[in-house]
Amino acid sequence: MDAHADPDGTNPLAHRDARRVVLGVLLPLFVGSLDNTILASALPTIGHELGDVHSLPWLITIYLLAATAGMPLYGKIADIHGRRFTLRIAIAAHMIGSLVCALAPSMLMLILGRALQGIGGAGLSSISVVVLGDVAAPKERGKYYAYFSITYTTAGACGPALGGFLADHLHWSAIFWLNIPLGILALVVTSTLLRHLPRHERPHRLDLIGAVLIVAASVSFMLALNLAGVRYSWTSPPVLALFACALIVAGLFVMRLTRAPEPLIPISILLDPVVRYAVIANSFGWGSIVGLNIFLPMYLQSVIGLSPTYAGLSLMVLMMSLNISAGIGGQILGRVTHYKLLPMAALLVAIVSVTILALWAESLTPLSFELLLFLIGAGFGPMPSLAAVALQNVIARHQLGIAIGTMNFSRNLLSTMLVALFGAIVLASTAAVEPGGAGRLGGALPPGAADAAKAYARVFFAVAACFSVAWIALWFIEEKPLRTDVPAQT
Repeated sequence: MDAHADPDGTNPLAHRDARRVVLGVLLPLFVGSLDNTILASALPTIGHELGDVHSLPWLITIYLLAATAGMPLYGKIADIHGRRFTLRIAIAAHMIGSLVCALAPSMLMLILGRALQGIGGAGLSSISVVVLGDVAAPKERGKYYAYFSITYTTAGACGPALGGFLADHLHWSAIFWLNIPLGILALVVTSTLLRHLPRHERPHRLDLIGAVLIVAASVSFMLALNLAGVRYSWTSPPVLALFACALIVAGLFVMRLTRAPEPLIPISILLDPVVRYAVIANSFGWGSIVGLNIFLPMYLQSVIGLSPTYAGLSLMVLMMSLNISAGIGGQILGRVTHYKLLPMAALLVAIVSVTILALWAESLTPLSFELLLFLIGAGFGPMPSLAAVALQNVIARHQLGIAIGTMNFSRNLLSTMLVALFGAIVLASTAAVEPGGAGRLGGALPPGAADAAKAYARVFFAVAACFSVAWIALWFIEEKPLRTDVPAQT
């Protein structure tokens, strides 16, 4: 029998009970992850209907930004009031945001609705992983975390296909109406399956000032990226002022981390090198995958001329290969001594594959495109399990919520900035955000589509660089023996 803690921390939960608890949080995780990418294929359609193409990246980045700021707060709320209570708050906030988006008459209102969605989505994504730490020992978490990786990547890959289908055949607002029944179902499932979840509440303070500072710094930075080179020059006073504001407020945020009684990101946790490198690997790896899920469908629409539906469906190969490799990697993780070897070797395959994708962006054939997606997914799959388990292996139980919140915070913050950066690269070419390109895979591209392909090639090169940073971080993670017990409350 696997060793899992019961609610009073004395007797283990049976494997069946632990698995039931874990399965109970997969639906909220799926709903929160789906909204990271579901708009990707529908963005050109939304921009055309609302008459605002240049604000489209904000529909993605504002969601990620709100989720980023909320994740550490949710981690502490869960440590104070319990996981099930916190998850209910997150589901309710996500549903309210979805309703605002569905009824939005303008781009500004839609962006505000996405911010509300992100606040709820932060809890949907982060609390689910905290629950895993409550019921499974580090040595057992690899196989469970494979479920999370599969859910996260399935949502990420299905998002563009589903969003494109709804935009093509119904209306883009149907993307948000879908979240209402899913949210109700998530409330029912979590209320039923999480009743036996172990509880380890402790008092914490919420660093709201830190959350406000990081949001202000991120918004300033992303505004500068989105305005520079499109509406203003890179050296114009508005852009320079925004970059200066981002730098100053980021400095204040760092000062806050060193002085707050309980900072948004606990410095003590990041002092552990295993935690630090695991967070870096997880952030740069997932940030790259989020960027690909968002910009690959746009590439296929703008360069190749595919419909939103078919552009979204093209990511299915990426999803399937990533899920399979994540499942295999999770099963192997707890059974070998040198558990870094497989994730590091696989990630090298992903780095090479996305580099080839960048080099061949103007001349890909359908077969080579799908093969590269397969290799990228297969190469990335084992990495998230390693990063998560390595972090949780060195963290005490009473810090588990905030430690996982810190990892998710860092992942979303970097993903947000990368999406904003990639969006700035793409927006430099107007053709890159207009639907209906006239090219075809394996054929010659007309001038407009060729210019767009070059813009997306630069994005793919940036993704390869981020994967490389993740690989270097994996190299520095010390292979400590994985514990076979649930972390003690110390």
